[in-house]
Amino acid sequence: MNLQSLVEKATRIEHSTVAVAAAEDKEVLLAVSMAVEKNMADFLLFGDKEEIITILDEVAPQLISHSSIKIKHAFSPQKAAELAVKAVKENEAGTLMKGNVPTAVILKAVLNKEWGLRTGNVLSHVAAFEVAGFDRLTFITDAAMNISPDLQQKAQIIENAVGVARSIGVDTPKVAPIAAVEVVNPSMPATVDAASLTMMNQRGQIRDCTVDGPLALDNAVSHHAAEHKGIESAVAGQADILLVPSIETGNALYKSLIYFAKAKVGAVIAGAKAPIVLTSRADSAESKLYSLALAICSASNK
Repeated sequence: MNLQSLVEKATRIEHSTVAVAAAEDKEVLLAVSMAVEKNMADFLLFGDKEEIITILDEVAPQLISHSSIKIKHAFSPQKAAELAVKAVKENEAGTLMKGNVPTAVILKAVLNKEWGLRTGNVLSHVAAFEVAGFDRLTFITDAAMNISPDLQQKAQIIENAVGVARSIGVDTPKVAPIAAVEVVNPSMPATVDAASLTMMNQRGQIRDCTVDGPLALDNAVSHHAAEHKGIESAVAGQADILLVPSIETGNALYKSLIYFAKAKVGAVIAGAKAPIVLTSRADSAESKLYSLALAICSASNK
């Protein structure tokens, strides 16, 4: 599977609606336009109505009166975030998308105790990469949310990523907890956690996947590297999900794939009552479209 086939899969899911918080953003509205053209979803656009219409008139004038688009005025980004979250909470939409609003503002709305999208679980970032030379999507988690997760948080981060992977057809994802080495070293906490997560998986505490680690990055994704080191594993060389030990590792790996490998990516925040498209302002409309597709597929499995 590649990201284009993911888009096609999302278009086959019926009755998808996305609530966009502070939709007055050119790249966001370009992504919305691309999604509507593909009949991927309907959209509730919350934000400054006049500005949204002005931008739409520039990038996709046909959407101003399109039946798949509803524009709802909000007098501030904070109010737009609140209204978008409430739309998801009340089942008017199945996916939440960040527009021209700070991440902290939309997450505050998501975590509101009264009308937010809390589940009690860890929220985590799940990115699906299409990398040249690989015949499958590679998921990286967590590159954006959890700074230095403990063992139980890592277990939940795996569960979130497994749910996303399964939603696009990876029935039993192979999960590699990444470390610098392949052996357990008490002075390297990432290796200890990786071994514990492997045991938790074997005992049924982490389900619907196969976890094996610690594994260094090369041994997780390369059969040749794994064989060269004599590693026998159901995951080595064929990992679907790379669990990183910290946000620094994840962020560097994420950006290395984009800027050095020119990889394509779609990403969501998982762990809430609905998937959240929380892309960066620097992300292209194409990347936002891939993220929408991933979120819509994930929402269909809720």
